[in-house]
Formats: sequence, structure tokens, C-alpha cells
Amino acid sequence: MKNRELLMIPGPIEFTPEVLRAMGLASTSHVAPNFIEVFGQALERMRDVFLCPSGQPFAVAGSGTLAMDMPAANLIEPGDKALVVNTGYFSDRFAAVLERYGADVTQVNAPAIGDAPPLEDVEAALKGGSYKLMTVTHVDTSTGVGTDVKSLAALGRQYGALVVVDGVCSVAGEALYQEDWGIDVALTASQKAVGTPPGLALVVAGPKAMDAFHKRATPVRNYYADWNEWLPIMEAYEARRPSYFGTPAVNLVWALNVSLGQILDEGMDARFARHRRLSEAFKAAISALGMKQVPVSPDVSATTLTAPYYPQGVDVTLLGHVKEAGAILAGGLYPPIKAEYFRIGHMGVVNQSDVLATLGAIETGLSRVGYKFEAGVGLAAAQAVLTQ
Repeated sequence: MKNRELLMIPGPIEFTPEVLRAMGLASTSHVAPNFIEVFGQALERMRDVFLCPSGQPFAVAGSGTLAMDMPAANLIEPGDKALVVNTGYFSDRFAAVLERYGADVTQVNAPAIGDAPPLEDVEAALKGGSYKLMTVTHVDTSTGVGTDVKSLAALGRQYGALVVVDGVCSVAGEALYQEDWGIDVALTASQKAVGTPPGLALVVAGPKAMDAFHKRATPVRNYYADWNEWLPIMEAYEARRPSYFGTPAVNLVWALNVSLGQILDEGMDARFARHRRLSEAFKAAISALGMKQVPVSPDVSATTLTAPYYPQGVDVTLLGHVKEAGAILAGGLYPPIKAEYFRIGHMGVVNQSDVLATLGAIETGLSRVGYKFEAGVGLAAAQAVLTQ
């Protein structure tokens, strides 16, 4: 479609025509046989996308914040100790959610904005206390920092903590092997790399997490998020039986099932590799344009988004010029540096052409705000990666 800007923010993202068509279908009853089949299939496909064949999937109407709320509400009882591996705004949020349910929260902070806590600091904290639960933000959307989830999960297992991974900006984009890596709960939201419009909280809980849930001694302190209410519903739909607790987001579930099918058709390893390649191209272009990034090194840089600092003398007005040139980007989010940087999402169905078009729009925007650079240098750097 002409005169249409690319939506290149860290969610909501661009969606395939097939997903959008599913959103536009006439709504069915939530207990209609065809919807029961679709919901059951979507739950089964969630296990394959999360790479957790023994996990219990939950797909509930709500945002990514609800997805964070669910493991906290169902696994934490007042006085339980929780460890938060903090890399930014959404790690702060997880700490606040855990505290709301009465957890005694300890945070392991990064040594600087744009960095991740060293593994030895996390291990020292785990050694120092008997934690029921540890949360890890796989990709903090506020900073573009990605964590070493595999190594952190191994530490959590070693010291007996349930490992909860906030994969809102990572699931189906960043490499994440939930069962193989020993992650007890992974969660995301529909509008990120999963490729479905906003409105679904998606959670997969492994056997250890479900066992801890069943053994809790006190009632769950959140009515809507209570797995006691939702577990029979998810089990019923997988068994292709009608059930009811709260009305599911019917059209979103139809769209989710389409998107999950497309993801699995691509293949998870192939999908992870595609995201890495596009990310490397984008970051190479940003570096060639002389812009620094919030993550302090490639080792802690997310795959699903890029977070560049504005060049000296450039501010948020750049984003308006980029939009006029054809791409919608996101401003900063993390309060200490909010006005100093911006964010570009490249996940889901984003392809090579989208990356190059967005970089062309960024170069146009930089030119219009008076930033001096060699025209085409960013595009050339990206192409060098993409044509390898």
C-alpha cells in the first residue's frame, strides 16, 4: 500500500495479511465447535513455539503486564523471597509486581545503564539467600539489553529457585529453549514477536512451577489471574471441550493460531537465525552512522530491537522526520535517559526490505536535522551483513 509508514517500534509490530484476516472474521461463540478446535490447537502450538513440550500453556485476554502478573500471583505467597535480575524499566516493574503479592524482593542491578548484572553477582545473591523465585528480563524493551538467560537459568536451578523469564520482547524472536534451559515459567504478549495484535497474555509454566503452585498454602490473591480458575479452562479447550471462566478474546485467539502456525512453518531455529541476521545488519548500520547504542557491548544487546543514542546536537525531532520518510520509530522509555535515545523494533515478520527501508528513512531524517554523515553509509553497512 502506498503512503503507508512502516511500523518499526518494539511492539505492536507489523502483522501478516493472514493474521489480520483472522481478526476480521465474524466472531463465533466462545464455545462453538470451530472455536474450541482453534483454541485447543493454539495452546498446543504454544508449547512448540516456547519449546516446552511438558509445559502448561495459558492464553488469557490481557496485556504483557498480566502475563507478568500471573506467575507472581500464583507462585508467590507473603514472605517468599524473590530475586530480580535487573536490566531496566521492566525489571523494575517485575520487582513491583512481586512486592504487591508480599514477596521479600532482592534486586541484582547492572553496573551501568545498558549493561546486565554479571553472573557472579547473581550467583553471590543466590548463595546468600534461599529464594523461591528468580525473575530474568530476557530483553528489557526500555534499554535494548538482552540477558544470558541460559546461564542465569542454570544458576537458578543450581540454587533451587524457580526461574521466571519475562520474554515479552523475546519469545519467537530471541533464541529461547524453555525446557532445555530449565526455565520454569516463560511469558510474552501477543503483539511482539509472536505476531498477533495486542490483547493476549501468553504464559507457559513448566512442571516445577505447576507443582509449586499446587502446593501453595494460601489462596491466590488475584481473582482474574488465578490459575485455579484458568487451568481447567485451558485443559478443557485442549481436550476439545467447551468451558467458561471469562470470555476469551475470540478473534485474537483465531489470529494467534494463524500466527503460531506461520512461526512453526518457518521453524524455530530458522526464525532465531533470521532475527539475528537482521539485528546484526541494523546494528552495523547504526554504528556506521556514528551513533552509539544504549547496550554497552554486543554481548548484552538484544536481537529484537536496537536502541541508539541520538547523535550530538540531535533530539527527538528526528523521529518526526523519520516518520515523514516512511518509518515509525519509538522514543526513549527508561527514565534516567529517556530524552537521549530512541528505539527500533525489528521482530516478527520484519524482513530485509523492511530493515533497508527503515535505515533509508533514518538516513533521510538525520540529513534533515543537519547531522553530517556520508550518505548511504548505514545502508551499505547493513547490506554488507545481509549479503554475506
